[in-house]
Amino acid sequence: MLAEFINQFGGLGLAFLGASLAVGLCCVGSARGTGIAGEAATGLLSENPEHFSKCLILQVIPGTQGLYGLVIWFFVLFVIGVFSGGIQELTITQGLTILVSCLPMAMGGYRSAIYQGRVAAASINMAAKQPDDWSKGIILCVVVEFYAILSLLASILLLMNAL
Repeated sequence: MLAEFINQFGGLGLAFLGASLAVGLCCVGSARGTGIAGEAATGLLSENPEHFSKCLILQVIPGTQGLYGLVIWFFVLFVIGVFSGGIQELTITQGLTILVSCLPMAMGGYRSAIYQGRVAAASINMAAKQPDDWSKGIILCVVVEFYAILSLLASILLLMNAL
């Protein structure tokens, strides 16, 4: 089945697959992460609705990985010439190179968004007990964010040398 896909769509299909995995997996991870944080937020908000802005900030943080995946998607489209009006014909090797270059963001973004959502949910629970310490939860979320940024950087650096 994979051989048929490669033969039919060639390098360009592999490049589009890589871009799609990067944006798709990152968005799925972000949806899960923001969902986890949102579930925790509803518990706090049902008792203390005045904490809405704190909960919203903590819920939004795991959504950044979806944006990073979108950056990689745009970067791939730029590299293969979609925005210049002439899509390049890619060899299988070039397509595989682009596909593999997207994997750090796809995998790193997916997993880090979920883990960051869990940290954000725990931070919302902390805000329920100690409202003045909610900003400490943001710092804890940033630690997880660092690895999503490393994934983004790795994919960008790989894509810069893909063709």
